[in-house]
Amino acid sequence: MKPLAGRVVLVTRPLDQSAELVRLLRHRGAVPIVAPSIEIVRARSAALTRALGDLAEGRYEWITLTSRSTVEMLASRVQPRDLRARVATIGEGTTDAFRRWARRGPDLTPDTFTTAALARAFPRGEGRVLCARADIAPPGLEEAIAAKGWTAERVDAYRTRMARTLPLEVRDALRDGRVDAITFTSASTVRGFVGAVGVVRGDPKVVCIGPVTSREARERGMRVSAVARPHTIEGLVATLERTFTPRRRASIRG
Repeated sequence: MKPLAGRVVLVTRPLDQSAELVRLLRHRGAVPIVAPSIEIVRARSAALTRALGDLAEGRYEWITLTSRSTVEMLASRVQPRDLRARVATIGEGTTDAFRRWARRGPDLTPDTFTTAALARAFPRGEGRVLCARADIAPPGLEEAIAAKGWTAERVDAYRTRMARTLPLEVRDALRDGRVDAITFTSASTVRGFVGAVGVVRGDPKVVCIGPVTSREARERGMRVSAVARPHTIEGLVATLERTFTPRRRASIRG
């Protein structure tokens, strides 16, 4: 029997980004319930418009894309032929989205899918770097890039709206203790879930996509069962399977 067969798993990703995780879970026999704890809203600001204008005119040396949502924002406002800057991405999902849109790969992607790893991998140099990020993304990336000689300019690429409540199906499953696991794919999904959730019965396993998400969950009082390796959607599902796989007892001889 598959480890996830019949397991009820909450998917807290934004509704428009949940399809791939839901598909993988169903393929492994799980019963996914979509529980979007955040919503991604495109930013509309003069600062973003100016930055994208400068980007199209070749006034930036680099642009950093730290999520699929930043790629989607870029694709909605800029033509691939107008992207003259070098591109740094984080994570397979972001990189794949960029490849599909630009029809080329990024110039830099760190092996570890975190902003800290991107900052370490970023080369030294001079010139302007556009850091297109979520409105609630923590500081640190821009400062680390600036320390290497660049002029790092942060602009909000999108806004993250926290859910006020969760769908009735989700609330019922949590109240009845039918949820076996909760998956989190970003720190913001953790914050949105905590703010929207009501009664949680049972002991659902908490599985996070990476260390930043895991740290947020622990700081919010959750007991994290596992962290995905690699930090991808596929890695999250594989880690979830291992979490539910019974450990074999070592035989004792003698």
